[in-house]
Amino acid sequence: MADALAARILPDRATASPRPNGVAVVDGAGGALTEWFLDGVSAELASRGYPVQRDRLRDATDIDDNVRVVLNAVDADEPRSFRRRSKEIFVIGVAELPDKPDDMLRAGYPLLVRSLSNVFVPIARNGEGPEAYLITMEQGFHRIADEPDDDTFFARVVDRIVPLAESRLVIDNEFVPDLPRELWDGDEQTAAIYRAGLRLAELDLLPAPWPIDEILSADELRHVKRLFGIGGLSYGNASARHSADAFWMSASGVDKSHLREIGSEILLVTGFDAERGVIRLSVPPNVKPRRVSVDAIEHLTIYREHPDVGAILHVHGWVAGATSTEAVYPCGTEELALEVAELVRRAPDPGHAVIGLKNHGLTITGESLDEILERVGPHIVRRVPMS
Repeated sequence: MADALAARILPDRATASPRPNGVAVVDGAGGALTEWFLDGVSAELASRGYPVQRDRLRDATDIDDNVRVVLNAVDADEPRSFRRRSKEIFVIGVAELPDKPDDMLRAGYPLLVRSLSNVFVPIARNGEGPEAYLITMEQGFHRIADEPDDDTFFARVVDRIVPLAESRLVIDNEFVPDLPRELWDGDEQTAAIYRAGLRLAELDLLPAPWPIDEILSADELRHVKRLFGIGGLSYGNASARHSADAFWMSASGVDKSHLREIGSEILLVTGFDAERGVIRLSVPPNVKPRRVSVDAIEHLTIYREHPDVGAILHVHGWVAGATSTEAVYPCGTEELALEVAELVRRAPDPGHAVIGLKNHGLTITGESLDEILERVGPHIVRRVPMS
């Protein structure tokens, strides 16, 4: 499905050479439960043909050249990061919690941020057996429990990890200072994006519960921004078609309730360099640009296939009965973009689709942002159901 859809939507998508698929395990922290988890995951990965390097490693200079994934066990009280040199290394943080918290997402998310992980896996005992939780930077969330007389626990963990680790991030931006002068102050579509941000704030759909700059040091914050292409934690985004495949979109890490400045808060996406995995942006020559939202590749796939889609809204909320993706891919990956685009294509009316991103939020298509918010806004609930 993904290959056929990619050929249809992203015909210029490069055919990637096989990626190194080695796994390195950093097991210098944690207790018996951590060791049990790392042993089981390592064995399951090895059984599937993944070379596993296990040692007390601290940074990318210690790992084999074929390593693509690092399992980094950390102390929940003082999580240390695995400082890789490239975003091509996918880090899965692991921490053993002494007691199961009432809100695992709230307890585990700061550990993800502080350990500079792509995905974080807090593990705890629930009274019957161990539980593992997969948490992503965008608050994607999944629970896996080790049930009595069930020997599939580690297979289920690896089933969740492998698609994430083998996904391709498309978050790099190329800023070209060629935006026509008549667009430097925006147009009707950028005004619609501004109105959408105001409406999202009214609906209380712009949560940013963990200020990233308060959790991380200045050095760690710079590292996170470089690796994940984010300007901060400010969830949700909006876009509106400008012409053909070009579209206006909100920037990453900005206050979505005040989207005005062209090139800094709202940007014009004009293309995608598939070979380099880079989103092209047309900006005014007199503005220091910010990165566009990491979901730009997802919006691009939808606009390319569906000429009747005039706008797209992404919120961290839910609508009852929404058709949902299955894998919890990180935002900004081609895999998530293609899966969402496929669900839009299958929708009874792709031009007015409401697609759920599992344990994460919604992507909504429409004629315009005003139309989307009038049609769907009253039905969105802030709490996303987790499974």
